[in-house]
This record gives sequence, C-alpha cells and structure tokens, in this order.
Amino acid sequence: MSATASELLRIASSVTDPEIPVLTIEDLGILRGVEAEGEDGVVVTITPTYSGCPAMDAIREDLEKAFGEAGFGRVRVNLVLSPAWTTDWMSESGKAKLEEYGIAPPTGKGHRGPVTLGLTVKCPRCHSLNTRELSRFGSTSCKALYQCRDCLEPFDYFKVLS
Repeated sequence: MSATASELLRIASSVTDPEIPVLTIEDLGILRGVEAEGEDGVVVTITPTYSGCPAMDAIREDLEKAFGEAGFGRVRVNLVLSPAWTTDWMSESGKAKLEEYGIAPPTGKGHRGPVTLGLTVKCPRCHSLNTRELSRFGSTSCKALYQCRDCLEPFDYFKVLS
C-alpha cells in the first residue's frame, strides 16, 4: 500500500478525542507526526496532554482502527513525552469547537516558571466574564469546573497547560 503524506495525515486527523468527541487529535495538538513504514505500515507519533492520560489507550486503538480500515496492515503508535504538550498547540478551530460544545477554551499562552496569574474565564453559553472557579479539577484533569454568575450555568474550562 502506498499513500502520500497528505493521505496519511488525513487518516490520522480523522481520529477524535474520546473525552471531547468534537475535537480531532489534530485540533487538540497531540498529533505530532505520521509517516509510512515499509509497504503496508504506518507510524503515528502523538504526545499526551499529560503523562498518564487515560485517553491515550483509546486514541491508540482508534488510530489502529482508522489505518486498518484504510488498508494498512501494521500500525505503530509512538507516545512522545518531550517536549511536553501545551495548550498552545491547540488549533484555533479546535478552541472554537470547544466553545461551541460548551467548554470554555484555554485563554492566553502557556508560561514557563513559577508565575501564577489570575484569570477571567468567559462563559461559553452567555459569554459573560462574570464567572468563578468551583473546582480546580473538572470532568478530567485537564479541565476546571466554573460557574457563570449571570446565567448560573456550570461549565468546564480547558486549563492552559504549558
């Protein structure tokens, strides 16, 4: 089986995040590379949002399935931890999809070092900035739970990670 680089990327980019199914692994920025290996093989490189992320097993299986259905007999998925994933790698399209899904996207850029900043998070439903953090951890470790003080709705905020 012979495939172009763009075909390989298209197949890998069709895989969605199991925790946030409106995002592809490309939107999320965890897809680091894909290349052919031999006649019917492919190597996909991904970086987890954090080490120990439980979604990586499901993403690996989904990549194997997507490439298997496309006719590839061998699929190798490499997890690369360095450089560490950052929300800076998320696409603007992915951030927009998060907001449409009801999750406030990360705002600002990741930082290096011990700097801690106060943050105003916009409600993805009514767009108010009058929000408050309820819990540092939401439905997954990479999200925090917020509530809008205007519409009173709770919502997840995808934390800025660097």
